[in-house]
Amino acid sequence: MENYIIEEFDGGIKVKGLKNFDLTHIFECGQAFRWEKTVDNSYIIVAYGRVIELIKDASDDLIIYNTNKEDFVNIWHNYFDLNRDYDSLKLELAKTAAYKLNTSLKEAIEFGYGIRILRQEEFEMIISFIISANNQIPRIKNSIRLLSETYGEFIQEYKGQRYYSFPTPEKLASADPLEIKEICRVGFRNERIVLTSRLYLENPENFSNQLDDQTLGDNLLALPGVGPKVRDCILLFGYARGNTFPVDVWVKRLMETLYIKKTIPNKQILIYSEDLFGEHKGIAQQYLFYYARENKIGK
Repeated sequence: MENYIIEEFDGGIKVKGLKNFDLTHIFECGQAFRWEKTVDNSYIIVAYGRVIELIKDASDDLIIYNTNKEDFVNIWHNYFDLNRDYDSLKLELAKTAAYKLNTSLKEAIEFGYGIRILRQEEFEMIISFIISANNQIPRIKNSIRLLSETYGEFIQEYKGQRYYSFPTPEKLASADPLEIKEICRVGFRNERIVLTSRLYLENPENFSNQLDDQTLGDNLLALPGVGPKVRDCILLFGYARGNTFPVDVWVKRLMETLYIKKTIPNKQILIYSEDLFGEHKGIAQQYLFYYARENKIGK
C-alpha cells in the first residue's frame, strides 16, 4: 500500500509522497478513455460520477482540483490502485523468465515507471471495450463522450464544459440502436451495445466480480462484440484480474519481436505470456505495451 499525506485547500487537495505514479503513463497507456489533457498538461477525468482535474507540481506532488479528502479516501484511493505496492510488484517481475531473457521488460518498467492499473467501473469497461474493437483511441473517446452526453446523467459544468456520467445499463438497454449509431458514431457496434446492456441486466450474476477468472471470462465471451482480446481488456481494466494478458496488434508484434522471434497465433502468445511473466502478466503487458507503442517496437 502506498503511503501518502493529504493536504486540503479551497477547491482541491494536494497528495504528497506518492510513488510509481505518473499521469501520462496512467492515462495514455490505453486502459482508460474518459480523460482529456489540457494545454497546462493537467488531466481532466470523469469517473464514478465525479469530474476531477489532476496535475503534478514542481515538487512532484499530486494536485487534484474539484475534489476533497473524503472523496479521495472513498473513491480515488481505490481508483488509482493505491492499495497495491508497485515496488514489490516490480521486484516480482524482476524474478520472471522474461526479465532474465533480455533487458526488454526492465527497460519497459523503467520507461513506464508510473503506470498503475486503474480500478474502473465494470459495466462501463464492458461497453467501452466493445466500442474499442477495430477502432482508434480518439474515435473511441469521442463515441464514449457522445454516449455519455446523450444517455448519461449531468454531473456538473467545469471550466466551461458540461460533463455527464457513463450511461446505466437500463438507459442503454432501452435505447434505439439507430439513434446510438447516428448520434454516438459507434458504427456497427450499436446493436452490440444495446444487446449487451440487456444481457447484463437480465443476468447480473453472470458478470459478478465474485466469479473466478475462467467463468467470468466465458460469460463475457458470450456477449456480442466480445472476443478474446476485448474479454481480457475488460477483465484487466474492469475487474482488476491481473492474471490476464490482452493481445492486440502491438502486443503481438512486441512478443514476437522481443521474445518469441517468430510469427505465431494469438492463442500461443497467451501460453508464452504465462511462461514469461507468471501471475503478474497483466501489469507486465501494460509496461510492455506502452513501451512498444511509444517507441514503435515491432512496427
